[in-house]
Amino acid sequence: MGDSPDKPDGLPWESDPSHDAAEAQPSAAEREQAGQEALFGAPAPAPQLAPAEEPVEKPVPAPVPRAAAPDAPAQPYRVLARKYRPQTFSELIGQEPMVRTLANAIARDRLAHAFLMTGVRGVGKTSTARLIAKALNCIGPDGNGGPTIDPCGVCEPCVAIAEGRHIDVIEMDAASHTGVDDVREIIEAVRYSAVSARYKIYIVDEVHMLSRNAFNALLKTLEEPPAHVKFLFATTEVEKLPVTVLSRTQRFDLRRIPAEMLQEHFALICTKEGVTADAEALSIIANAAEGSVRDGLSILDQAIAHADMDSEGRVTAERVRSMLGLADKSAQRRLLAHLLAGEGKALLAGIDEQYALGVEPLAMLRSLMDIVHRITVAQVSGGEVDAVSAEERAQLGEWATAIPPAQLHRLWQLLLKGYDEVRSAPDPLVSARMALLRALHAQELPDPGRLARLIEDAATRAPATPAEGTAASDAPGANAVKWEDLVARVEDGGQHLAAGIMRLQIRPIAVEDGLLRYARDPQFRDDIVPTLREALATITGTRWLLEEDPEGEGSPSIAEREEAAQHSAETEARAHPLVQAALAAFPGAEIIADRDKPPVGLQQRRNQA
Repeated sequence: MGDSPDKPDGLPWESDPSHDAAEAQPSAAEREQAGQEALFGAPAPAPQLAPAEEPVEKPVPAPVPRAAAPDAPAQPYRVLARKYRPQTFSELIGQEPMVRTLANAIARDRLAHAFLMTGVRGVGKTSTARLIAKALNCIGPDGNGGPTIDPCGVCEPCVAIAEGRHIDVIEMDAASHTGVDDVREIIEAVRYSAVSARYKIYIVDEVHMLSRNAFNALLKTLEEPPAHVKFLFATTEVEKLPVTVLSRTQRFDLRRIPAEMLQEHFALICTKEGVTADAEALSIIANAAEGSVRDGLSILDQAIAHADMDSEGRVTAERVRSMLGLADKSAQRRLLAHLLAGEGKALLAGIDEQYALGVEPLAMLRSLMDIVHRITVAQVSGGEVDAVSAEERAQLGEWATAIPPAQLHRLWQLLLKGYDEVRSAPDPLVSARMALLRALHAQELPDPGRLARLIEDAATRAPATPAEGTAASDAPGANAVKWEDLVARVEDGGQHLAAGIMRLQIRPIAVEDGLLRYARDPQFRDDIVPTLREALATITGTRWLLEEDPEGEGSPSIAEREEAAQHSAETEARAHPLVQAALAAFPGAEIIADRDKPPVGLQQRRNQA
């Protein structure tokens, strides 16, 4: 196995155009049939007449239908996922880095004793393990070959491994063999050499299902196995494997297959099957597969069976959408157009129409998110929009030019939030309607950047802010500063009830040492003298004389001053040009006071301290 000089990183089937063993290798159908016969036995051969016997002419019976013929049992249909399972590394699509690494390891005789294949379902983990088993045990058509990344497929080990009957290649499903006893059988068997192959290979599928004790029992054998043993593990949940196992294996992360590659692969299979399929239909299937070849082939199998016989079994995009419950692309674009134009009535009608056709509300949101994503990517990259048809490409390209980036990002966030709500809502249709209507009305809100520019422009055009007025002078005979200090001393001394009364009710007329003359609002009629006298005596150590003058007019109480200051601040704030511009941009908005901000008097005391 050598690489081409002009293409050192190429693979054997890429560098050697004459490489074509198709005529010498059995077909996939022949291998499948051979495997069935190896497991369940071949049908009994037809009886042969002895040479001496002369055939006796009998009347020719009427033709018997094929399904009713007793000597010709109908072969079961093989699904596409089994029929087109890769038999060589050249048929394994989308995993070129892994194949190149294996090719270099085989060429340099640096083969690990344990391999771990990880990845999502249907990307070829188990198939890759079987291909590695063939590559390591292939002996070539002449029986003298060695390990190769390009197994011949015609030697006895290759054929036996493909048919699943090789005695030295043992496959175990860890989902049904999870215990220590199952692993103990492997540990006992690895001591014996391979019967007929070069390596004894253990393929353990879904290895993460092994129990903790089973993993611990396998560790020593996995770290130092005999030279003739190779372990091939496959799993979809590699995070469940112990670190001690990961450190003893050579790991290959099989990648998701790109949708474009899947579409080409499905088109080739349709050609081999003699099925006509639209490019858009194959694109829908490839996207629905989410990177899994097996999932895509299962959907393709279903789409071929779902195709209308009146159209000669043609797989059309409309049929595939109907089968998968997806929205028609033109209907998706119409929904988005109604949403961007603010046409609520038309948007609701479009939602009801799609729902009546069997499109799930979650699929509607997801299709709209897909369109917004493609528009945004095309807008940022400056390239052409990813679309199947020219009509769709033109429409999305027009939106990519006309819609501002900030609006696209905001629409994506609204749709994403709506998607989460629809997924968990008791009535998905109602939730989808409300989510799309919310996104529709959000289109009318001004862009934050544009709003900031409007406010700045309004502020520059507004008249200058009027000068601040002077502070109100204290009432005659009252010393507001000393009164506030006295209230603060009472409050700090723990006399909170007295401090609250002094702050809320007392309008001081005269405050001297041991004398407090005050007035109160007529609404206060309770007797506060004992409480205040006791609190003042406790704080100052002096007996106070308290005189209430019902007819007197003292300076406003601390609470009245704070309320007046708050009202003045709000009036001043409303008069500010920036606030007026914001209120004009958002009709019905209200100014809410900062409740976390301390009262004016308390804030002044804190500043003085």
